[in-house]
Amino acid sequence: MFKYSHNRFYFTLFFGMMSIFAHAQDPQFTQFYANKLYLAPSFAGATKENRVSMIYRNQWSGIPGAFNTMAFSYDHNFSSFNSGLGILILRDVAGSGKLGMTSIGIDYSYDFNINNNWHVRPGLNFTYSMYSIDFAKLIFVDQLLSGSPTSFEDYPFKENTGALDASSSLLAYADKFWMGFTVDHLLKPNQAFYTIASRIPMRFSFFGGYQIVRQSKLFKPVNEGLSIAYIYRQQADKKQLDLGVYWLNSPLIMGFWYRGIPIMNGNRGDAVAVLLGIKLTNLRIGYSYDFTISNLINSSHGSHEISLNYEFGIKKKKKMGAMPCPEL
Repeated sequence: MFKYSHNRFYFTLFFGMMSIFAHAQDPQFTQFYANKLYLAPSFAGATKENRVSMIYRNQWSGIPGAFNTMAFSYDHNFSSFNSGLGILILRDVAGSGKLGMTSIGIDYSYDFNINNNWHVRPGLNFTYSMYSIDFAKLIFVDQLLSGSPTSFEDYPFKENTGALDASSSLLAYADKFWMGFTVDHLLKPNQAFYTIASRIPMRFSFFGGYQIVRQSKLFKPVNEGLSIAYIYRQQADKKQLDLGVYWLNSPLIMGFWYRGIPIMNGNRGDAVAVLLGIKLTNLRIGYSYDFTISNLINSSHGSHEISLNYEFGIKKKKKMGAMPCPEL
């Protein structure tokens, strides 16, 4: 009993203080291809006509003040203009102080057909984010030392703030191969509640993959295949690599992922993840679970994620180059 209370005490302190003083790192998703507009604005409109995507992530559910992230997006393919337009809404709540972020962004992309095999899609995003925190739920050092329920810590003059941001990306793909990169937080928005600035550092993402096996009829969606994929992210001094494999045998989708850079994330890395999904005609549903293998292995209880993607209104006369990216 004492050991549990002792751990809870330090987790509460850690997440409470982190909510104020740390430079925030962005939310992440294991099923990042199920949340394509968050991965890169180049994916806006990279569908046959209309697409609605929803995803929810509960990270480290065993730790008080766990991270909960939800995203909703809609995008449309304007095939007559080789363009795509989308909107992305993201909500993230973290820590015992309920540090919250709500962002609304608009994505635009343009598809260049380089030749019969290659397409290139640059993308651009503009986002407005609102940040909030409940200081009454934080525990400060003077409260711990004195045992008093009140603190001498000065609350900020505001518990809500907002900032404008932008990102850009470039995606290249052929029949079985794709690669791209995204630069987020080009404007380095200030999320501080105090007068001292707290700017979000730029995030760099490099992603790609290859379809090893692909079986489908000409001009028909892939119903069976095996793909490998990766994403490398760096934000300030934080680095992360996800490497995984997808197997599709319609309607079943399965995946296995390893997350971490052993030299930088300890000897084991951060997590391994398994993914299960169902692919129907226009609907895809996925669930993934992250098994923590870092030093939090006995405390985090892993992470859960569920996604839903739905495409509709398919009546295009002009075909878009088939994109080989995984379904989830």
